[in-house]
Amino acid sequence: MNIEPATPTLKNPPEQFAGDVWVDPIAGPHDPDQRMTVALVRFAPGARTAWHSHARGQYVRVTAGVARFGDRDGNVIEAHPGQTLYTPPGQEHWHAAAPDCFMEHIAMLESADDPEGTTTWKEHVTDDEYEGRHA
Repeated sequence: MNIEPATPTLKNPPEQFAGDVWVDPIAGPHDPDQRMTVALVRFAPGARTAWHSHARGQYVRVTAGVARFGDRDGNVIEAHPGQTLYTPPGQEHWHAAAPDCFMEHIAMLESADDPEGTTTWKEHVTDDEYEGRHA
């Protein structure tokens, strides 16, 4: 048993996020047969991910602020501290902070057989999609 070494906070890349989003890794695999990754992610007001999906799904536990989640059917839901959202494997979605507050969540997912295929990133979320307006 050991205390994991601290890792620096990283700013997420603009190719995958709109607005300011930071990540603090919490846990990652030590051995080849381990798959779990956990991170604390902080979003500035209105910041959001691009569309993406996870090969093995994802759990997101909101710890502060108000989170928004959207799917390709145009559904946008809000989640509050203490609520956990699950997205199944392959479901394209996005997550974001509400426009008027910071949001923080813990993201939990398992790596794909090929770790490069764990998350598939797509195009950026439009303002209409973020607001739940259909084109």
